[in-house]
Amino acid sequence: MSALPKCPKCGSEFTYEDGAVFVCPECAHEWIHVPADEAEVKVVRDANGNVLQNGDAVVVIKDLKVKGSSLVVKVGTKVKNIRLVEGDHDIDCKIDGIGAMQLKSEFVKKA
Repeated sequence: MSALPKCPKCGSEFTYEDGAVFVCPECAHEWIHVPADEAEVKVVRDANGNVLQNGDAVVVIKDLKVKGSSLVVKVGTKVKNIRLVEGDHDIDCKIDGIGAMQLKSEFVKKA
């Protein structure tokens, strides 16, 4: 028999399952327990609301200055084979003529 999780509200050990929901008999708190190995996947969307995935191609919709240099990524630049990462800049990519960099998904649209 597997051990049931403690109540996240009051810490009681006397929780029980009611279908897909866990219930605490002491404080009447109900919740759905998501194990750590089933972490939520962040959905990344482009400027038009399309869902992006690893390996997609995108097009830059705004001139972007490259920090620390005088280079600029121009509007209409196509970026192939993107990789999604965690953080503020959620796209990792390689742009021809510039090199490896990170982009924010709000400045690209799916190609």
